[in-house]
Amino acid sequence: MIEDVLRTISGHFNVTKQDILSSRRHKTIVYPRQIGMYLAKVLTTRSLPEIGRKFGGRDHTTVLHAVRKIEKLIKTNPSIRESITTLETPLKSDWIIFSVNYCNKY
Repeated sequence: MIEDVLRTISGHFNVTKQDILSSRRHKTIVYPRQIGMYLAKVLTTRSLPEIGRKFGGRDHTTVLHAVRKIEKLIKTNPSIRESITTLETPLKSDWIIFSVNYCNKY
């Protein structure tokens, strides 16, 4: 699921997966990375350390900062809330389809 988040974020923000996983701190990369960490947290059961490892070996506190920052932006900025929903909806749908297919298989 985190791979799906990375792919979605890369496509939406026109940055490479390598950029997201890199140590670069330019705002054109940091913002998509933070949104990706937020989505990974709310859409998966992965722990903060696991998400940090998947996002280029980052510390769990970095993930926590990203999640809190995006949560704050969602509360205060309607356009960001809409953007997050746009990114989140297909990821949720894909996950539901995968879960149903997996359950039906077993």
